[in-house]
Parts: sequence; structure tokens; C-alpha cells
Amino acid sequence: MNNKALVVFSGGQDSTTCLLWALKEYDEVQTVSFQYGQRHKLELECASEIAKELNVKHHVLDLNLLNQLAPNALTRKDIEIEAGSEGTLPNTFVDGRNMLFLSFAAILAKQLGYYHIITGVCQTDFSGYPDCRDVFVKSLNVTLNLSMDYNFVIHTPLMWLNKKQTWELADQLGHLDFVRTKTLTCYNGIIGDGCGECPACLLRKAGLEQYLQERGNIL
Repeated sequence: MNNKALVVFSGGQDSTTCLLWALKEYDEVQTVSFQYGQRHKLELECASEIAKELNVKHHVLDLNLLNQLAPNALTRKDIEIEAGSEGTLPNTFVDGRNMLFLSFAAILAKQLGYYHIITGVCQTDFSGYPDCRDVFVKSLNVTLNLSMDYNFVIHTPLMWLNKKQTWELADQLGHLDFVRTKTLTCYNGIIGDGCGECPACLLRKAGLEQYLQERGNIL
């Protein structure tokens, strides 16, 4: 099995940290992003710029059908972003998104002759999204292997890390400031520290504050 990896890449904090991790672990790395009608075109532009800066080949695949099937707050500007309540999922959850992303990434990986697929899903800070769970990834890994008779290995370096630990990993990789200033996590499409108010920004900011306080710095 060769030492080459394909990173499922959005240009956000988590996937960028995974890309930086992959560049340390593998001899050859490429990235793949998906156009699925997301609110902010800037997300794809950000992913492309990061890949270019890190000298990584970047693929963009069209999955706009997902927006037709599962309209949600990440793809429709007329739907206000809301957190989940009383056991319901946030309306930023997109049914089937990670299943489709990983499935299409696997098809591309096989064409490239890659066995390793890396995704930034996380069960520790996952807002209850069912397709970020470890059991889902392991299950899909088996299904993909059987479906294409190919020995894929899906890696999830952030699966058991909280946001503080994810910032710590970015720092250990020597790219804390890079991840902080160049990535796009904000649901309102603001690069870097974001709007500071949406659920993604609040989670990201809380983790950064915890890590910097632990390290003896302040924001």
C-alpha cells in the first residue's frame, strides 16, 4: 500500500489542520472539495488558495444535487441558522453530506491510485451530527472497500479531539497562525476569526481561548 493520501477539504479549521497533518505523514497529498450549493462561494475559493499556498493539487467535484435533496441553512440564505434544541439536530446538518463526500472522495482516490482518505470529522465537538461519529466512518470504510474491492483506509485525526486540542495540534504542526488567519469556519462566510456569533465561530473561539490560556497567552 503506497503512502499517498487524499484529504477531504473545505478550507475550514478542521480540514486544514488535517491537511497539515497529512503533509507530515504522507509522501504525496492531494485535496478534494465539493460544490454543493453552499451559501458562500468564498469557502471554495479559500480552500483553493490554501491548497495553492501549501503546493497541493486541489480537485473540486460538483454535488449540487445535494442542495436539491436536502435544503438547509448552509445552502439556503432564506433559512436562518439555528442550533438544535430538545434533542433535534441543528438546521446546519445536511443529510447524507459526509457519506457522499467520502464516497466520491473514495472514487477519486481509487482513480489516483491512493488508499488513504483523510477527513476532519470529530465526535467530541460534533453538534450531534450523526455522520461525524466514529461508528459511521468505520461502517462506511467497510462498505467502500466492499463496493470497489479496494483497500481504502479512512483516517480521522481529529475524531477524539475537542477544539482546544485541535488548536494545539495546529500549533504542534507549526501552523497555528496560518490556521487562525487563513481558514474559513464561519457560517456567515468571514475568514479568520469570523463573525464571532454563529455556532461555528463560538466553538472555534472557545477552543482557541482555552488553548491560549493554557499556553500562557491571551487573545
